[in-house]
Amino acid sequence: MAESVPVRCPACRREHAFSTTTYPCACGTPLTLPLLRGGVPVEIRHRSWDDSWVSMRCPDCGRQDQWPQPEFGCDCGSVIRLPVDTTALTPPGPATTALRPLSAAPSPPAVPGPPPAPRPPFRPVTIRTARDALTAAAQYLKWLGFAGVRVAGDHAANGIDLRGDDLVAQIDPTTQPTALRDIECLWLNCLNEDAVGAFFSLAGYAHDARLRADQLGVPLFVMDLTGTPQPVNDAADTLMRTGPVIP
Repeated sequence: MAESVPVRCPACRREHAFSTTTYPCACGTPLTLPLLRGGVPVEIRHRSWDDSWVSMRCPDCGRQDQWPQPEFGCDCGSVIRLPVDTTALTPPGPATTALRPLSAAPSPPAVPGPPPAPRPPFRPVTIRTARDALTAAAQYLKWLGFAGVRVAGDHAANGIDLRGDDLVAQIDPTTQPTALRDIECLWLNCLNEDAVGAFFSLAGYAHDARLRADQLGVPLFVMDLTGTPQPVNDAADTLMRTGPVIP
């Protein structure tokens, strides 16, 4: 477990004990982002994608991934971001391994490709049962361009309802807002399988679940009884516009 450090909220000046979250790399190595010593916490007023993520490389497998910037919610209602030390290494401890900063490398010039063909209108599936909700979500993911979308056979093991090529998805057909734990479960499955994730809910999402999804970049959709999914966060908007990213 990462060491707890005192952090003062810049909005209300209340002091908190903060521990950086440890995330599992796809290779299984637990990784902890090193905080910048003497860094000044910043209140988040306007969230952007670039400011919410740090690119780092796992020292064990060399895999490059984006990891959420350390943040916490103060009792005063402010969301506080802590600066990460991208130039120094945190010595690996018995339970965690530090992340090595990703060395900068020049990117090759982008070659513009042909414009994507417009999608045909989406044909929704009316939802009367939980199975209909599953079918509606599957049809929508196929419409976005994901291939091989099918009902997962291992739902009991990890909660995944749908699988596709580099895709995992969960569907909550209940009448209660989707909980925080379900969002984090999907995100961990995405990390472990190096896949894109999407969550579909009929009753919307709890407030803390929405906040966590924004922090982790999990696309959230809501569906009404006509079976038409609607994006509810920036990650879902991006997925709806771009569909699967073809390497």
